[in-house]
Amino acid sequence: MKTVVPDTSVVVDGRITQMVKSGKLKAHRIVVPNSVLAELEHQANRNKETGFSGLSEIKALHEIAEAGDITLEFSGERPSFEDIRGAKRGDIDAKIRNLAKELDAIFITSDKVQGEVAQAEGLEVIYLEPHFVEKELPFIKMFTPATLSIHLKEDTIPLAKVGGPGDVKLIKLQEKKMKREELKEMAKEIIEAAKRGGTDTYIEIDRKGATVIQLREYRIALARPPFSDGIEITIVRPIFKGCLDDYVLSDKLRERLADRAEGVIICGPPGAGKSTFTAALAEFYLGKGKIVKTMESPRDLQVVPEITQYAPLEGSFEKTSDIILLVRPDYTIYDEMRKTDDFVIYADMRLAGIGMVGVLHANQPIDAIQRFIGRVDLGLIPQLVDTIVFIKGGRVEKVYEQTFLVKVPTGMVEQDLARPVIEVRDFETGGLEYEIYKFGEETVVLPITTHSSRTGLDTKEIEKRVYRAISKYVQDFQVDVSGGRATVYVRSEDLARLIGRKGENISRIEKKVGAKIDLKGID
Repeated sequence: MKTVVPDTSVVVDGRITQMVKSGKLKAHRIVVPNSVLAELEHQANRNKETGFSGLSEIKALHEIAEAGDITLEFSGERPSFEDIRGAKRGDIDAKIRNLAKELDAIFITSDKVQGEVAQAEGLEVIYLEPHFVEKELPFIKMFTPATLSIHLKEDTIPLAKVGGPGDVKLIKLQEKKMKREELKEMAKEIIEAAKRGGTDTYIEIDRKGATVIQLREYRIALARPPFSDGIEITIVRPIFKGCLDDYVLSDKLRERLADRAEGVIICGPPGAGKSTFTAALAEFYLGKGKIVKTMESPRDLQVVPEITQYAPLEGSFEKTSDIILLVRPDYTIYDEMRKTDDFVIYADMRLAGIGMVGVLHANQPIDAIQRFIGRVDLGLIPQLVDTIVFIKGGRVEKVYEQTFLVKVPTGMVEQDLARPVIEVRDFETGGLEYEIYKFGEETVVLPITTHSSRTGLDTKEIEKRVYRAISKYVQDFQVDVSGGRATVYVRSEDLARLIGRKGENISRIEKKVGAKIDLKGID
C-alpha cells in the first residue's frame, strides 16, 4: 500500500477526491497533514469559501474510506497560530513537506512552487496542473441571452434582471424558494471552478464572509453570515459589447475624445451602461495607436487582449500606479473610483502626464465633480478633469467641460468679491450651468440654470419686465440681470421711494416681475 500526502491546494480544489473516485489512488493510504486541516479550519472560521470547500472534500474522503477503497489518516504536527499567520511565507508548506519525507510518501500538489521545492528536496511529486472545469456550472442555465444578472438568497425566490440599459425588469426565475444547502453546494462548485480556472478566472476578493470572483465573463459575489444575514450569490454578466460608433456622438465630442480630452470622467447611476461605454472608449484609443491599460477590482471590463487589465498590487492601487508610471501608457482606465485614495491616485497619475479615464457612480453629472472637492485642491480640478461624460440608459446624456478663471461669481456685484471660479459648461451648447468657488471656508457649487428655472424666464425677459416696473417710480437707473436675479442701480436719494414703506413697493415689483431684485444706491 503506497502512502500519499496531499497539500492544501489539491484538497481545496477537489483534485485529490477526483483521483480517488477515478481509481488512480485505489488501495492507497492517504495521510492528510494536520497542518492542512488547521489551515482549512482557520479559513472556515474566517468565513472564507476556500475553507468550507476544503473541509467538504475531506468529508467526502471520509465517506470513500468507509467504503474501504482507501485508508484515510491524519498525522503531523499541528501548526501554531504564528505558523498559520506565516502561511504566505511557506511555513505551513514546509511542515506538509516534512511529513511527506518522514512517511516516505508520494507528495501531491497543484501549487507549482510547492511542487518545485518538494522535488528539490528529493520527494516523489505528482504535480497536477490547474485546468478548466469541463462541466457546466449550475447557475449558467439560469441565464438567457437577455439576462443581466441573477440574485440568489436562501429562503427566497431566485430573481433575475433582464433587458438592457434603461429598460431593465426584475423577474422570478421560479416560484420555489432556494434552500440553504442548494446555495452552499453552488458556492462550493464556483470556488472549485475559480481555483481550477485559467488566465481569465480570478478570486479578486476573499474576506471574512465575502468572496468576489471573476469567472470568465461572470462577476460573482458570494456573501455569508456574519457579513450577510444568509447565504447570498449575485452573478452579473455583461450582455452587450459595442464600439464608440454604436453611440450617438457629435463630431465635436468625437474630436474632443480623440485629440484633446486627457482627463475624462465617465459617470452615471448603477446599471446605466458605464462599463460598456468605457470598454468602447478604451478600444477607440487603442485603434488610434495608443497604449491603454486598466486598473480594476474586479477586472470585469470586456476589452481585447491588447489592453492589459491590472488589479491592486498587494491589495493597493497605489502600488499598481507605481508600476503603470514605469510602463508609461498613453491612457489608463481607472474603474470604480469611490474612496479618497482612488481620487488621489487618479490626480497623481494625471499630473504625471498620463491620460486618465475615471469611472464612478453618480446620479447627476455635477456629482462627479463634487466627488473631487475636498480630496484635491479646488484649483487643480480643471487640470485633472477636462471632460465629464454622463451615461444614462445606455446613451450619452450629458457632457460637461470645465474652465478656470478669476471673476465675480454670478449673483454678486461688487468687484472686490472677484475670486477664482470654476465654470462648468454644457459641452455641446457652451451654456454655463454651474459655478464652483470658495466663499469663506465653504465651497459653493452654484447651479446657474436652477436660478433661471425658478422664474421660468430668460435674462432678456427679466430685464424687460424690471425696466417697465422700475420706471414707474424712478427715471434714472440701470439694470443688470444674471442667474435669474436682477440688480438695480439707482441714485441714493431715490432708494427710499423705490423701497416704499416697510418694503411694500419693492415687494410688489418683485411679485409682478417674477424675479428677485437687489437694490444698489450710487452717488
